[in-house]
Amino acid sequence: MAYEAGALDATLAAAAGEDSALFAELRQAFIQSAARQLDLLRRSRCDANWQMAALRLKGLAASFHAEPLMDLADEALDGAPGDPAVLRRIQTFLDEFAAA
Repeated sequence: MAYEAGALDATLAAAAGEDSALFAELRQAFIQSAARQLDLLRRSRCDANWQMAALRLKGLAASFHAEPLMDLADEALDGAPGDPAVLRRIQTFLDEFAAA
């Protein structure tokens, strides 16, 4: 899943207004928060921990209108703890967003 600029960047831009430093700070905070949830997903060994991390990731994505990430969080919710395919797709999304 390739990252596409869209609602997420628009949400960050609306929050930051004309302040490019604030935009960059908000963007970095989003990346760090999503990365923390990805780390929790990677370390989850039981259904409850996996579900909680996936729900937090979905909530974060929803609050910033990051639909591709919400879809990936839904995949995680539907999958088994430690699913390497969904973990890779989430990491790819974050890497592409960070590089954009």
